[in-house]
Amino acid sequence: MSLFAFQRELRFAQLPAATQTTLKTCLLDILAVAAGARDTAASRSLRRYAAEHYPPGRLASRLLFDGHATHPLGAAWAGGFRVDSLDAHEGHFTSKGHAGATVVPALLALVDAYREQGRAISGEEFLGALGVGYESALRAGVALMATAPEYHASGAFSGVGVVCGGARLLGLDEATFRHALGIAEYFGPRCPMMRLIDHPSMLRDAHGAGAFAGVNALLLAQAGVTGAPATTVESEAVAAHWSDLGEHWEIDDQYFKPWPVCRWAQPALTAVSALMAEHPDLDADAVESIRVETFHESMRLQGHAPANADEAQYALAFPLAALIRRGRLGPAEVDDGATQAEDILAISRRIEIVEAEELSARFPRELLSRVRLLLKDGRELCSGITAARGDPDSPLSRDDFVNKFRRYSSSTLGETRADEIIEIVDALDRAPDCSELLDRVLAG
Repeated sequence: MSLFAFQRELRFAQLPAATQTTLKTCLLDILAVAAGARDTAASRSLRRYAAEHYPPGRLASRLLFDGHATHPLGAAWAGGFRVDSLDAHEGHFTSKGHAGATVVPALLALVDAYREQGRAISGEEFLGALGVGYESALRAGVALMATAPEYHASGAFSGVGVVCGGARLLGLDEATFRHALGIAEYFGPRCPMMRLIDHPSMLRDAHGAGAFAGVNALLLAQAGVTGAPATTVESEAVAAHWSDLGEHWEIDDQYFKPWPVCRWAQPALTAVSALMAEHPDLDADAVESIRVETFHESMRLQGHAPANADEAQYALAFPLAALIRRGRLGPAEVDDGATQAEDILAISRRIEIVEAEELSARFPRELLSRVRLLLKDGRELCSGITAARGDPDSPLSRDDFVNKFRRYSSSTLGETRADEIIEIVDALDRAPDCSELLDRVLAG
């Protein structure tokens, strides 16, 4: 099936039942992170930036959980940055990246803008467009990773998903669609990801840039701007990555994060969490030292004394210490204030992180770590080789996702509004339009 036919013809009801559930779960998970990220430094900065530099014109979109109207380009920038600023959103193995943190805020901005123009979109149609956006973004990411010599952050490919989902909503013809794809890829950011691993900042996984690139490409193509063919879609070198489009669903291979830190830290956190559950009397003060054996990319995180929330979320040692010391790891344990907490730092200093070659050899198909706790009484607790909780083989439950949404959104939304959003997402495929969803997730 051609990509143009796929994005035009896919219906949410045609997806396998499990894939339908996953897609709704992805939407709820992204909204949880967006709510929880209201007060991050990046979120505040990008809301001001969007309001100042992208005022509403003929098109206007409200900012996520804010209510302020900007141009859709501003809403795309701010929405992608906002979700990206709290590293708790889902991701994907073979693309080594993420789709939802780009696609969800960008498509919400487009739906809100065109609702203001009198174009109502049903919940089923929005979910169909979201499925198109996820599937095309993830496949573009796999194609890019297979052909590029450098590891790129998600914003380098996720704009392709915005174009595909957006073209579905806007009803673009095939020629305009192909131009939009080419524009999004050509203007997509380079995003050398390992630079951000070594030097964490608000740029993160470049979801704001990907969302902007996708929306910008749609608007440029509608204005008559032409684009070169998108090589991550149309090149013979990547044809195999698109050959089973509509038959295999990459979104089914998504993983989800229990904790708001880099995916590469999650296996070690899972290992320590299991040890703590196995030894409920384990006291953080009884720990003499901690050794983490992990794959190369995870070893690069280190992060024993992060200076701010961005560094804390792209760290391994500090969040591991926070989990051991506080018995939990949520947004409050990786915010700017927590990075100065001496009780966490004292544990963090006792952590050694080393590469295990056998685990590096299994990356990226498997992300694995092993943790050894040496106690002051001479005992050693070893986790064994551990995969992250939230992987397809160790999925989170429905209750896990609902509880995560409530935990992340309670201070922003309150219990009543949070429960309303959960119900709206559950029933979205039966909603005659998206007004109720938009009013709950875009209002301040």
